[in-house]
Amino acid sequence: MDRIRTLLAKQNIEIGDGALKKMERYMEEVLTRNEEINLTAITDRDEFIQKHFADSLLAAGLPEIAKASRIVDIGTGAGFPGVPLAIVFEDKEFVLVDSLNKRVKIIAELCETLGIDNVTAVHGRAEDLARMGDFRENFDVCVSRAVANMRTLSEYCLPFVRIGGKFIAYKGDDCEEEVASAAKAIKTVGGGDTIILTVQDEDTSFVHSLVCVSKTGETPAAYPRKAGKPAKKPL
Repeated sequence: MDRIRTLLAKQNIEIGDGALKKMERYMEEVLTRNEEINLTAITDRDEFIQKHFADSLLAAGLPEIAKASRIVDIGTGAGFPGVPLAIVFEDKEFVLVDSLNKRVKIIAELCETLGIDNVTAVHGRAEDLARMGDFRENFDVCVSRAVANMRTLSEYCLPFVRIGGKFIAYKGDDCEEEVASAAKAIKTVGGGDTIILTVQDEDTSFVHSLVCVSKTGETPAAYPRKAGKPAKKPL
């Protein structure tokens, strides 16, 4: 786990031994539970640290994350990027959303067992939850990793973000065309300026892009559309 400490140090973030131990135990538990339910295709521990923990924490140094109080992770899967970020930022509230209840129950159980007290795991579809009062435009930041194309993802995520907040999508190193094609969708659901930040892990050849979208206007009441439609007919 020394790679995680080094990665965060490069972003001027200190992490204690206790937090690193929580990450290590979370990894071990996910790999154990993976025998019951498919949580991750990555079973090698070094690869897990790189592709789940290190990848999730590439956004840790962003000022948008530092200033946020409430962060929602849409399509969290096995808890990424939400759980690693929550371990690093114990003073922030994290809501992790996934449409598969079995995954949500495991995340909730592991967080309780490991004392990750600032995480709430929620079962539901983004299209439904984003229409509820406790969720709609009620988060400083929304993060999402490897869930959908930006056109669809913007409709899933931006309705959760308050005006003045940010939506941060984890993408590969070649996402410019995808982001450009999502400009109309982003504007339609209240998004504004979009910036692509390229981040490279100096220890590997791994390159990632963080797409940061500003929420500049209220999301119209018509969005998100009913469950399934954003994926079938992107804006």
